[in-house]
Amino acid sequence: MSFVLILACLWVLAATAVAMLPMRYQFVPGFGLLIAAILLIGVIFYEHGWVFGGLALFGFVSMFRRPLLYYGRKALGLHVESDAAEQRE
Repeated sequence: MSFVLILACLWVLAATAVAMLPMRYQFVPGFGLLIAAILLIGVIFYEHGWVFGGLALFGFVSMFRRPLLYYGRKALGLHVESDAAEQRE
């Protein structure tokens, strides 16, 4: 197994550990993981091709779907609701 795939496995473990933290402590390490994931997926695409890169991208989007939807809607100027408002409906 290549070094970049080992780093990807360690990234998944770190993301899982951060997800277990209370929400107020997740922002800073979560943002760091978000930036690291972009770089890591790029290297996976470069070294291993589109199949492994696509799998890594799919896993990343699966884990970060809520923040990506939130910031995507915010960037497009669409209405952004909080999770608390969505849960009340």
